[in-house]
Amino acid sequence: MNLTSTDCLITLVYFAVVLGIGYVLIGRVKTSKEFFAAGRELPAWVCGLAFASASLGAQEVMGLGAAGARYGLAAASWFSLGAVPAMLFAGLFMMPLYYGSKARTTPEFLGLRFDEKTRTLNAGLFAVTAIFGTGISLALMARIIQALHIFDGLFRAMDWPLKGIFVFSVAVPAVVVLGYILLGGLRGAVYNQVLQFVVLVAGLLPVVLMGLKQTGGWSGLMATAALHPTANSSHSAAHLAAIGLLLGIVLGAGTWCTDFRILQIAMAAKTMEAARRTPMLAAVPRLLVAVLLIVPGLVAISLPTPRTTTVIREENGAIVHETTVARPEAELGQGLVPARTDPATGRPMTDPDGHPLLDYAMATPNLLLRVLPSGLLGLGLTALLAALMSGIAAGVTAFSAVFTGDLYQAHMRQDADDGHLLKAGRWTAVSGMALSVATAYAAFRFNNLMGALLLIFALVNAPVLATFLLGMFWKRATGHGAFAGLIAGTGAALLHHGLTLCDAARAGLHGGWIGVLHTYPGKLAQAFWTVVFALCANLLVTVTVSVCTEARPETELAGLVHWLTPRPEWARVAWWKRPETLAVGILLAALLVLVAIPA
Repeated sequence: MNLTSTDCLITLVYFAVVLGIGYVLIGRVKTSKEFFAAGRELPAWVCGLAFASASLGAQEVMGLGAAGARYGLAAASWFSLGAVPAMLFAGLFMMPLYYGSKARTTPEFLGLRFDEKTRTLNAGLFAVTAIFGTGISLALMARIIQALHIFDGLFRAMDWPLKGIFVFSVAVPAVVVLGYILLGGLRGAVYNQVLQFVVLVAGLLPVVLMGLKQTGGWSGLMATAALHPTANSSHSAAHLAAIGLLLGIVLGAGTWCTDFRILQIAMAAKTMEAARRTPMLAAVPRLLVAVLLIVPGLVAISLPTPRTTTVIREENGAIVHETTVARPEAELGQGLVPARTDPATGRPMTDPDGHPLLDYAMATPNLLLRVLPSGLLGLGLTALLAALMSGIAAGVTAFSAVFTGDLYQAHMRQDADDGHLLKAGRWTAVSGMALSVATAYAAFRFNNLMGALLLIFALVNAPVLATFLLGMFWKRATGHGAFAGLIAGTGAALLHHGLTLCDAARAGLHGGWIGVLHTYPGKLAQAFWTVVFALCANLLVTVTVSVCTEARPETELAGLVHWLTPRPEWARVAWWKRPETLAVGILLAALLVLVAIPA
């Protein structure tokens, strides 16, 4: 790939703008509340766009493009099923408790609802999850840049070893993201997430339109998709049910209702009403952006597979042979989806039967390179970088807030003044990014980074979701029950993962590190049952221990349990002005999108 000066200029301008936003806001960050929560002054529409953007990290942009390539438009149904109802539920039922309790973080809310040991356990689990998630996102971004050979020309021109491209691709985005976080705090991250959302739409819309043109329009794409052997095989049909349930019911709710990386934006809104509307307003662009994320994957796998070709022609009496060489991984792939390569050897990987393993995460980036001309190519690459950087910023700001408030201040420096907490928050952000970079390097040899992200969510989000739901809607749940339930749920998830394995995988990070009692047909099915065991174990243990221990008086639970929280005055408005009416309208729109998707 040859980037022109125009393409490079677009990316450099974007980096300058995001750092400029942080520089402009540096005068606003004078207190820890401003650094960690943007002073709770942000309007609903800004929070809504940032809320939608914060979730569009590596697992969304690359993952949904991969799902479109592998499973077709059915992936859009999981997208709507999982995201929209969970976002509406978070706005209607969970934000009044999060925001009304005055908690600065979701672990702090668990401390108010249950006790300090539950808060500390959840904060520790979240901190580890945030670092691993951010590090894997950095590794995925670097691997994409490396696979697209974006910096090969620069490194050859400077006579630098090509092995340093991965290090360079991790370091540059990490420095830029850390720069605007240190300068502008959460406010700088939120404003940049709004910008990143706009850039993502502007960069991927031409990809969709030009990709559809090459496939003969929508009708041509649907005709080609009908012949897609992966998306229509009976083996994949069995996966569809598991994936739909997994992403729709559990991971969607676990992300939108409990993940502080996203919820911190709604908790920074200026009023309770703005906080409630933030997830619901974010659901609208979430519906629209599904097309921009899923269709490119379907287009990519529908286009012809690159082949090495030789054209013989006569020129001025001489016979000229022109050979176009396709990379081995491209020729072994399907459409523009290449075969997966081993990071250590650089050779295409195969399953036990000798069939190449496809790298579906490269569907969207490869389509971008195929269809975009100079200028638009730079915008498209910047859109990918913007989306990946948005998720990284959300992880670092959330880690900084949780570690500083729920671990450092709560257990080490309870008497710390505001200036000290502000300084500690900045140093924690630096440490969090450094740990994330180290995690990215450690993940370099892990072949399936998207699978690693899915595993983290399955191990942590499912038991945490059960704890939050029981705490918010069951007044009898106790601190001892919640603490024991979190341990049991996480332990059950680890045990199930250690005793099971998915097809075509080796024991280790993919499971089976204790022993193999059962083999699943795919990683998503394995993750689904990991979630089921985690949820059931958490619910069973929490309920059992709570029944056997003393519950807190109802007077102490007002504002922390839904049924014991008085209805506020702002909720007594005309029905057409209430958030519930907005939620119903958005849900109906999501159902219409779901019905309109071709079977």
